[in-house]
Amino acid sequence: MKILATLCLLSAAIVAAAQTAPIKFIKDFPLKGVTGRFDHFAYDESGSRLFIAATGNHTVEVLDTTTGEITQSLKGLGKPHGVAWVADEGKLFVADGSLAALKIYSGSPFKEAATIALSDDADDMVYDPATKLLYVGHGNGTAAVPARVAVINTVDNTLVTNLPASAHPEALEIDPASKRIFANIADSSELLVIDGPTHTVTNTWKLSRAKDNVPVAFDADHQALILGCRTPAKALVLDAVTGKEISDASSNTGADDIFYSTANHRAYLISGSGNVDVYEVGADKSLKPLGATKTAAGAKTGLLVPSIHALFVGIPSTPSEPSQIRQFSITE
Repeated sequence: MKILATLCLLSAAIVAAAQTAPIKFIKDFPLKGVTGRFDHFAYDESGSRLFIAATGNHTVEVLDTTTGEITQSLKGLGKPHGVAWVADEGKLFVADGSLAALKIYSGSPFKEAATIALSDDADDMVYDPATKLLYVGHGNGTAAVPARVAVINTVDNTLVTNLPASAHPEALEIDPASKRIFANIADSSELLVIDGPTHTVTNTWKLSRAKDNVPVAFDADHQALILGCRTPAKALVLDAVTGKEISDASSNTGADDIFYSTANHRAYLISGSGNVDVYEVGADKSLKPLGATKTAAGAKTGLLVPSIHALFVGIPSTPSEPSQIRQFSITE
């Protein structure tokens, strides 16, 4: 009887844990013929298409998330990093780090419509739908290749200006209400604040609690910025008005992507060590760890799509398994 009671208690604990799991596995989308690591993703709401920067494969893959089919593979790329889908213009923007360029695709199927020269290590980007401007981080911060944030007019495919940064911008976010753009500068442990209307750098916030701040997410509900830091491995919350460091919590190693859901006030931190850490963000900008879900080694990037309550994570190929996109459901 004691053994049975113990087993019942263990079973109940397992069920309870499963019911409160931060994210729930839904399905895997195998990507036949795609090898290597992934970088950033973008999503087309109306077409249910996931745009995948398959950096190690030198392609951008277009995945129909309804059928699970790859509908197009954009080839001839070097190291595709950042991707942005601008629905109003029907354009896909791809930042290529080794080609030092921003590639612009349109049409059905996609064809290259324009190229804007940037510099080495063209990387992450963020789009402001109100102004139709795209902000792209590029440059490695050396004298020969200075770090910049490019401002792109997505209507006529032109470079508006380049804003200076102290080192390579790893990730960008935007506050749509104030038109401020935030750029994570990992090499100098700083966060750059850009005023969108004037295209000027208004603040540079230096971090003290951690460094190697790679990904950043903006929480409009609480006017907070949530950074994923690698040294030490933690999530760090800043006040988005003052830049003051408010709270932090430990994470798994190799933070590379982070997202915030307004529906449940949670942040999702994807780490290359093979985990997704989930945190609840309080009204006081505190972080409450809710647990971590295992993915796979090297699975460091993905995308949160709030409209379908989905978190997509890129799983690199192994000698025995193809690359795949893993879909999770976020709990509300």
